[in-house]
Amino acid sequence: MSTFDTDTTENESVSSRETLPPEEHKQSFIGEIINFALVALLIVLPIRMFIAQPFIVSGASMQETFESGEYLIVDQVSYRFEEPMRGDVIIFRYPKDPSKFFIKRIIGIPGDTIDIAGNVVTLTNGEHPDGVTLDEPYIRDMAPNTTLRETLGEDEYFVMGDNRNASSDSRMWGVLQRDKIVGKAFLRLYPLSHADVFPGEYDIGAHLTNVE
Repeated sequence: MSTFDTDTTENESVSSRETLPPEEHKQSFIGEIINFALVALLIVLPIRMFIAQPFIVSGASMQETFESGEYLIVDQVSYRFEEPMRGDVIIFRYPKDPSKFFIKRIIGIPGDTIDIAGNVVTLTNGEHPDGVTLDEPYIRDMAPNTTLRETLGEDEYFVMGDNRNASSDSRMWGVLQRDKIVGKAFLRLYPLSHADVFPGEYDIGAHLTNVE
């Protein structure tokens, strides 16, 4: 019958670790750190570039829905499989300076004609040829002195901030091209008291009033 000298095996194992030179310990530790960093980069970078990205809200253009300093995670995947919808809160590259990112709400989608008269927004399209008025409970403020009409072509969107009086949006610089859209607000992580999924989401299409 075979026997195992466990004491000898344990002692040999301990002895081999103790005799490893300090410099080799250091090199081994540094190598593990480098390997961990490389694996982390391989996992995190694709997620940041193609799936989700963190953003911090800056400014007052989306109050009261979003406050400056709030921390958001942006979904960059959904719009590869579906079209942006009215009411979606999106993050996009500012058409006048693509190095800047803006957060606004989609009001009009391709094929819509947007009419703004005072603080009333009317939508006309093939489904609503006589026009419908938008019910927008998320609006903080909108001065009653705006007059504008915009018809949207293919891949064109009309966006506005919820705090209309403090927002630079499609009323000033025109329509937003689809290729400038980064994604939609998916998570609000901070402040914790306001943490939620799809923050600010509102189905505009379900809250339309026929123009009399």
